Amino acid sequence: MALFQHKTSLPLDNILMGDCIEIMNGLPEKSVDLIFADPPYNLQLGGDLTRPDQSKVDAVNDEWDKFESFATYDRFTREWLHAARRILKDNGAIWVIGSYHNIFRVGTALQDIGFWVMNDVIWRKSNPMPNFRGTRFTNAHETLIWATKSAEQKKYTFNYDAMKALNDDLQMRSDWLLPLCTGNERLKDAEGSKTHPTQKPEALLHRVLLATTNPGDVVLDPFFGTGTTGAVAKKLGRRFIGIDREADYIKAAQARIDRVTASSPEDLKVTGSKKSEPRIPFGLLIERGLLEPGTVLTDPMRRHAARVRPDGTIVCSDATGSIHKIGAHVQGLDACNGWTYWHFKTDGKFRPIDILRQKVRAEMGSA
Repeated sequence: MALFQHKTSLPLDNILMGDCIEIMNGLPEKSVDLIFADPPYNLQLGGDLTRPDQSKVDAVNDEWDKFESFATYDRFTREWLHAARRILKDNGAIWVIGSYHNIFRVGTALQDIGFWVMNDVIWRKSNPMPNFRGTRFTNAHETLIWATKSAEQKKYTFNYDAMKALNDDLQMRSDWLLPLCTGNERLKDAEGSKTHPTQKPEALLHRVLLATTNPGDVVLDPFFGTGTTGAVAKKLGRRFIGIDREADYIKAAQARIDRVTASSPEDLKVTGSKKSEPRIPFGLLIERGLLEPGTVLTDPMRRHAARVRPDGTIVCSDATGSIHKIGAHVQGLDACNGWTYWHFKTDGKFRPIDILRQKVRAEMGSA
């Protein structure tokens, strides 16, 4: 008998026990904002791995990671990806993480099914496990694929400015240097052994969820494990749905999530994208009286000047047009951001006219 029956509403902030394909097929269509998937890697281990001192490495040898063949693994991958795509909203996206054992096969399946790859992100581990046998390079990274639901999809969440702020005001790159899950974050059982062999660090999920979701969004993890996705989602004010087959993992994950204290909505605000802010025409500043007709605008070095006209155009010595057109004209360029190029004098200092635009936007937001 199925462990999960079809639902007309989402089981938010719950961990569901059972087969992820069956459970996802029972959820409402187009109901989830983001899926983060850490599927079995199909490591195909051929026996125990030992260190030079003959101690045993705690490797992945669980039944859930074993498949009869590549064909069996590929069928499983396509089935859960089809189920995942059905429940994604039309502006939704998916992240899948894997190693060289499986990520190329997963990537092929993603594209064949209709997902559109946005980025492949390299998680470069700052503290990777060494190659004890000395027969290969140390495997020091894993690959994440970020994909939208389709190639035609125009809308999706990407908090570009927040990620730039997270990276000291530098554009975030697609190679992320983060440590493995260690220390107090690593869940262990009563005997001190790892609860789960491939527990992901919260820093990795923090970056994923901060980049591609907003507070209140629903994040589904079909291979929930020890609940890293749920713990980070709760911290960041997102809703989650977890799915796993193993009762021990579910018990550990639930206890972990119960210990998380959610932040207040005010504390969860991040740097917004300028593209999402309301458009403010230059003429509105004149209508509002923030700039008077005849005001002289100059560039930062005060080499060029133009005067404001009542219709929102500006005029220099030999041309009239928008703040952008005249900014480009006086510099001999094809384009110019007039908001940051042109400055006006206030309180004895020259400031960019963009501060007036931001003032109007702030007033509109608080209205």
